[in-house]
Amino acid sequence: MSPMNGTKGFRRVLLKVSGEALMGDEPFGISLPVINRLAGELVEVHEAGIQMGLVVGGGNIFRGVAGAAQGMDRAAADQMGMLATIINALALQEALKNSGAEARVLSAIEVGKMVEPFVRTRALKHLDRGRIIIFAAGTGNPFFTTDTAAALRALEIKADVLMKATNVDGVYDKDPKKFSDAVKFDHLTYDQVLEHDLKVMDGAAVALARDAGLPVLVFSMKEKGNIAKAVQGEAIGTLVTGGEADE
Repeated sequence: MSPMNGTKGFRRVLLKVSGEALMGDEPFGISLPVINRLAGELVEVHEAGIQMGLVVGGGNIFRGVAGAAQGMDRAAADQMGMLATIINALALQEALKNSGAEARVLSAIEVGKMVEPFVRTRALKHLDRGRIIIFAAGTGNPFFTTDTAAALRALEIKADVLMKATNVDGVYDKDPKKFSDAVKFDHLTYDQVLEHDLKVMDGAAVALARDAGLPVLVFSMKEKGNIAKAVQGEAIGTLVTGGEADE
């Protein structure tokens, strides 16, 4: 991994934003103050010379796994979840536009004239032309999460790091919302995450990152300025790599 000193060593990053992170304090849907603040922070990082791709989840609107748990066909439920990510991506694109950035939504499924279809060479051209890219609809296939889509897209655009922005400030040994004695990890290895089933990303995403040596940084987007801090190398969140980690 390139050293995070200022923006030195970073040419391109892939940021995964969960749908739940877009809710703010709302019970569901999109919080406009949250998405506008997120857009402002993304533009700040982008203007520092970093090429940015994003994968956005859809859990604030519909989660395929939750639908399947209630008796829906899993493939159909996942398709609904893909459409939810497109709604979030369009909202984020508009917020970025209002913040002064040029952005494009690329979807893994065809949705007519609303967004562009995902084509890897097109995504790379957009990045080289200074546009922020928002990847929607996951991988375009059921049974794969947007975490897996984030790892896949990060590798396809040759990102230097995969950053996952959530509502929690890193990875813990147990749920910090339920257990006051939960311990936060500053550094983990891919194998530790998989062996202990730590809730960083799903197993397929972690395995993809491990096999390609792609660093993963998990941090909270609740605190203003954390995206810039992550890019600048400040000690926030939990870093997952193949090297030595916390005991």
